[in-house]
Amino acid sequence: MFKNLLEKYASPFALRRMGIMGMNKRNISYISRYNPRRLYPLVDNKLKTKQIALDAGVTVPELVGVIEFQHQVSHLWDLVKDWPGFCIKPAKGSGGKGIVVIERHDRTNFVKPSGKVETIGDLERHISNILAGLFSLGGKPDVALIEALINFDDVFDGFSYEGVPDTRVIVFKGFPVMAMMRLSTDASDGKANLHQGAVGVGLDINTGRAIRAVQFNLPIRYHPDTGRDLLELKVPYWEELLSLSSSCYEMSGLGYIGTDMVLDKQKGPMLLELNARPGLAIQTANAAGLVPRLKKIEKLGKKVTMSPEERVAFSRREFATEA
Repeated sequence: MFKNLLEKYASPFALRRMGIMGMNKRNISYISRYNPRRLYPLVDNKLKTKQIALDAGVTVPELVGVIEFQHQVSHLWDLVKDWPGFCIKPAKGSGGKGIVVIERHDRTNFVKPSGKVETIGDLERHISNILAGLFSLGGKPDVALIEALINFDDVFDGFSYEGVPDTRVIVFKGFPVMAMMRLSTDASDGKANLHQGAVGVGLDINTGRAIRAVQFNLPIRYHPDTGRDLLELKVPYWEELLSLSSSCYEMSGLGYIGTDMVLDKQKGPMLLELNARPGLAIQTANAAGLVPRLKKIEKLGKKVTMSPEERVAFSRREFATEA
């Protein structure tokens, strides 16, 4: 994406000089090399990711229930009736597909963040589609997870529209190397998906402060729906969030991953999901290439005996960005 944006103004040599990583290099030099294929199921399945996170003591959104078979769909009401809000998602979905967020309900009307009302029948049909594999990778049969709603921290008021903002951190060999916050918009239908029109805000890896913002790969300054100045954004509990992201290296065994974190008002930083094939749009949001940072980590050698906290301190020192 970043390459497509810049190729009108910069030569391939200039892009290489900036260290912009393309998809082929990502796939061959990093994903194939550092991510054992046998471990992919741990991150491609959100239920398995949640299980290994809980085993590792990592905070995750509370699991309300799981629906695995068609005959269980009719039990949806029994699962959600005592929850004021909840989220339905496919275990093997990607890119935010198939996720339905219910903000509140009166036992008859289930209200989404956009204000659209669903019935219990609508939600049951949606879960049936999840089980059939409509939203899964490769169209394979899936299971539906129902999770407790995340109460995102008030510090993000006005930065996101009808959706929970999340922080994507690229972690290489346990070192957080680049970060951005994804903010939902009306165009993205309340989902933090950059391809659908969410805003990407590049973050200084040292401070968690915004350094740049983009929508549809073009720089912007203010949120398109709320008018909030995006350069005022600063993520609290930043060191804790980075340490949590860094610890996902030991938890998953994967060398090159994207960690998606959220900040809950009561529980603080929480792991939403892991991605073994994180996208490259984070470079656009940061106006910086991943390659120089990845190479600096590789120069440390194959065996690095640092704790997550030590790796975070290294990254904050080496990859700090001037706003």
